[in-house]
Amino acid sequence: MEFTPAKPAIYGETLESLTALLQEHGHPAFRAQQIMAWLYKKRVKTWEEMTNLSRPLRAWLAETFELEPTGFVLTKQSEDVTDKLLLELADKSLIETVIIRAPQLGVGQENSRKTICISTQVGCAMGCKFCASGLEGLKRNLSAGEIVHQLIQVCRQEDSRTPRAHAELVSFDNLVVMGMGEPLHNYDAIIRALTILNAEWGLGFGVRRITLSTSGLVPKIKLLADEPLGVRLAISLHGATNEVREQIMPINKAWPLEKLLPAVKEFSEKRGRMVTLEFILIEEINDSLDQAEKLRDIAYDLHAHVNLIPYNTVEGLPWKRPSLTRQEKFARILFDGGVSVTLRREKGHAIDAACGQLRLKTEKQREALTTG
Repeated sequence: MEFTPAKPAIYGETLESLTALLQEHGHPAFRAQQIMAWLYKKRVKTWEEMTNLSRPLRAWLAETFELEPTGFVLTKQSEDVTDKLLLELADKSLIETVIIRAPQLGVGQENSRKTICISTQVGCAMGCKFCASGLEGLKRNLSAGEIVHQLIQVCRQEDSRTPRAHAELVSFDNLVVMGMGEPLHNYDAIIRALTILNAEWGLGFGVRRITLSTSGLVPKIKLLADEPLGVRLAISLHGATNEVREQIMPINKAWPLEKLLPAVKEFSEKRGRMVTLEFILIEEINDSLDQAEKLRDIAYDLHAHVNLIPYNTVEGLPWKRPSLTRQEKFARILFDGGVSVTLRREKGHAIDAACGQLRLKTEKQREALTTG
């Protein structure tokens, strides 16, 4: 599912591809480096701001490329300093980008650690039963330029509120590709986007601080293991047995644990990186102590870190999060078994932070206005 815009986003171009295009149309090759500086260091919003470029070149750029492939619809902030940005694409589709701040002791919020969560698709085809992203299926993939521009929007917002932006190219610490969509279902675009974000002429963001999360597309996990771009891997496991996982994750029928786990182990061994197992705790679905024991064994064998995430309520879905006592008992079994484990505290619950929830609510409001 692809969308062909009137003009491609310039943020989907690499230095090499932009150089080739410039030369093909009679423009000097060195201009590509200047254009990239305007995009990623200055983060300009108009072609006219690129003042060291000739007027004919700026006119050609305007005719050839889209400079602003995403636009702000709204920003919501919760009391736990989690921001959710709702962005609109050229075809009026909506996507979400999340900023999660973790204030450090003794420093101000502007110096807190920030993790950015980006989307790779409009909707999702995976059909996970607990997730708002896939409630209305997959609408389309995002282009590499649309993926990259989410980070430009974040950078612009953070530039205005933190002094870090004056000294550093980016004012965030970690990037996770686990927003709306299945990243490996949009493989070529996400690899291109992350290559651009990592490049010295791009945002220069280190791959060791990038984590890609997948529901378990085994062939693409194997492909990712051989990519020169050495990003970290997180697996949306959410069930420690096939029986439990299949209740909430249809992908498990195609790629059950006996196929998924060896691929994860192969990735970890090839890349020499600890993999993270994401496990959303859902009351009376996967929060039993038996599941905890089986998850402990899986994580220990993979030498993986486990990220336990209490379920964020989604309107229209029946699932609930377990009690805090249940969550802590579950985590204790892993910890006592020698597994590295984090029990995430609530982030963004007040701003519909579950993936796709804000987008879905806004789309329903739009439909009500149209039909009303």
